[in-house]
Amino acid sequence: MRLGLNLGYWGAGGPAADAANLALAKKADELDYAVVWAAEAYGSDAPTVLAWVAAQTSRIDVGSAVLQIPARTPAMTAMTAATLDTLSGGRFRLGLGVSGPQVSEGWHGVKFASPLGRTREYVEIVRKALGRQQVQYDGDHFQLPLPDGPGKALTLTVHPVREEIPVYLAAIGPKNLELTGEIANGWLPVFFSPEHAGEQLKLIQAGAEKAERSLDGFDVVPTVPLVVGDDWKACADAVRGYAALYLGGMGSREKNFYNQLACRMGFEREAADVQQKYLDRDYEGAMAAVPLEFIDATSLLGSKERIADRMRAFAGAGVTTLTVAPSMPDPESSAHALEVAAEAVELAGVA
Repeated sequence: MRLGLNLGYWGAGGPAADAANLALAKKADELDYAVVWAAEAYGSDAPTVLAWVAAQTSRIDVGSAVLQIPARTPAMTAMTAATLDTLSGGRFRLGLGVSGPQVSEGWHGVKFASPLGRTREYVEIVRKALGRQQVQYDGDHFQLPLPDGPGKALTLTVHPVREEIPVYLAAIGPKNLELTGEIANGWLPVFFSPEHAGEQLKLIQAGAEKAERSLDGFDVVPTVPLVVGDDWKACADAVRGYAALYLGGMGSREKNFYNQLACRMGFEREAADVQQKYLDRDYEGAMAAVPLEFIDATSLLGSKERIADRMRAFAGAGVTTLTVAPSMPDPESSAHALEVAAEAVELAGVA
């Protein structure tokens, strides 16, 4: 099991936070972390951040977690992936996700319809373009070239460094998990718990069997909050804001994929309580309502020894790249947390 670093959304904390994030990426590179990921929602875009990070690191891969499918045509995503892979010397990993209805329709003006079918066709077109095939496609959601017009089938002019750029999907729901096993090179889960992941991985395996493909080399890459300290229960408090936001505020009352995931993990009553308080704008109450057991199951908290013990559980559950998101009070302690995680994975004997 390798380690990764997730920088999250760039620009949220201003220039000082951006400088700290870049320093973290460089630190992860020095510590031989496998990959650094950047996210996007409706603020910073991921490719610009990844190009900036790749230019100032030497070994570590850079990955999108994720590029939003409604934000770009598949051809544009292929162009971006090929460019980033070329500029980084073959270090780019392409993570994709459909986002959610509020962002897709409210920010990008793209109907959140048929996410499974759109994702399947999108990945097929991206791979066709990256393979430098002439892009012709006649699907239910995408047609290239458009019929009865002047468009012509084109071929990507950039020569990617590698024959294949790995494609990861951010999947939460059962059908999306099956699709991930069917078509992707890796999975980007959130709120991954070793004790609750068995059913999710079975769905990925079912998708692979449906496609008659092997999962040898398939990369399971959860992002987990990392908080180092003497009292693991106190460490959990640093994660409460993040957990409450996702369980309570990421989506509507009727369609919050993260809340639904917590329900499937057995936290149905607690997840409903967090969401109700969050939607009532009782943010402090929502944070307090997040169960300690949920935070502990999906995070790395406490001493190096305790973190190492949890790393064994993640590795045992099938995780191949454990991506950490330090939730520490300042840049220095975040850098120290990366060092502790690197020492812990060695101590765990799973590196």
